[in-house]
Amino acid sequence: MKIQRLGAMASLALVGSIALAGCGSDNNTGDPAASGDTTASASANADCFDGTLNAEGSSAQKNAFEEVGSLFSAECTGATVNYNPSGSGAGIKQFIGGQVDFAGSDSALKTVEKDGKVEATEAATYCGSPAWNIPLVTGPIAVAYNVKGVDKLTLTPAVAGDIFSGKITTWNDPKIAAVNSGVTLPSTAIKVFFRSDESGTTENFTKYLKAAAPANWAGEPAKTWDGKGEGKAKSAGVAEGVKSTDGGITYVEWSYAKDNDLGVAAIDNGAGPVELTSETVGKAVATAKQTGTGNDLALKLDYATKEPGAYPINLVTYEIVCSKGKDAEKQKNIKAFLKFFASEEAQKAIEEIGYAPLPAEVQTKVEAAIEAIS
Repeated sequence: MKIQRLGAMASLALVGSIALAGCGSDNNTGDPAASGDTTASASANADCFDGTLNAEGSSAQKNAFEEVGSLFSAECTGATVNYNPSGSGAGIKQFIGGQVDFAGSDSALKTVEKDGKVEATEAATYCGSPAWNIPLVTGPIAVAYNVKGVDKLTLTPAVAGDIFSGKITTWNDPKIAAVNSGVTLPSTAIKVFFRSDESGTTENFTKYLKAAAPANWAGEPAKTWDGKGEGKAKSAGVAEGVKSTDGGITYVEWSYAKDNDLGVAAIDNGAGPVELTSETVGKAVATAKQTGTGNDLALKLDYATKEPGAYPINLVTYEIVCSKGKDAEKQKNIKAFLKFFASEEAQKAIEEIGYAPLPAEVQTKVEAAIEAIS
């Protein structure tokens, strides 16, 4: 049995969101380790409860949430965890508005004013306590492409910046050829796809372009795209757009690139091409600096890193929670689910579907923060 099947079953249970409740394995006999079923080992970490949690936000973590929620509900049959992958911006708004129990966001709550508001202040007002950013999902951003006859591709920040800003328009452009010696590149037109909704993935990808190629990318990092291309809704939309278009390219979470059998470019930040793997992502995320204080684990990634073997285009999805909640029972249930999400077994399960497990340095802090939720 593949773990992914559990998530697929769960996603059918609630239209417009992912309802994760009571989905068990279709293989209830034999040795779990021998059959490849990780449910038994993962369930040992579950603090079960009877009740419902509702969360919303990042579509980048949709597949990870689906996977972990299925494992959790296979053990805790009285628990329902609903997740609506509406996008990071929508999730934060719903959390601040008191419509969901916690939010998923690919960027930490803003601590500076924007449009007359400060997200962190608004969240704290709603909670009656500081809201914490707890990183639980490391989602590498793949520069995913579909170019007939091109099975291997390397991009530099400068070339990527020129492609996504519309300065390079064909795949055989000399700038692309210069960093892909020996690769036969066709004259096919480049078709850029971008996220049309407010997206933490967009914000993190534009942070990368701005940090690593400021001369080639003039835009400022933001959840809304200001480059060239055709907009598609959510991660699934851009991945499907590239899959159906010869010459297509996008920025999307690795798991979506894998699901759609898309090519993934190696990135050369200056220390040689680096393939996207769990190991190269972990090497980059382990160097992140904590910008939050105490158990607020907001991180700053170094997108311009030239560390050999470190894949630089990453995002971290935070679960945004009240540090102290108005409903003690609800907080206890949130704590139980997040504790399971942070477990070694759950992190291993999401690695198998295209995410990277939390580096040990980060995981230790995450576990301490979750334990402090009250």
